Amino acid sequence: MGKIIFYEDKNFQGRSYECSNDCTDLHSYFSRCNSIRVESGCFMIYERPNFMGHQYFMRKGEYSDYPSDDYRMMWTTF
Repeated sequence: MGKIIFYEDKNFQGRSYECSNDCTDLHSYFSRCNSIRVESGCFMIYERPNFMGHQYFMRKGEYSDYPSDDYRMMWTTF
């Protein structure tokens, strides 16, 4: 099972929210997220509730300045 952590501030600071399974609505966390750490596994993040909107595939790694322009260019729509 994978694990992803959303942080309110850049560089993994501030309040955080951990997730390790399907969640139909992360909008309240994702909308104010400024850094993300994927500790294990891969995750598909959706822009809107119920797996709708833009999708972003995230692999294991640290994203200290999300959403920077580099990350926004990787959004894909299906």
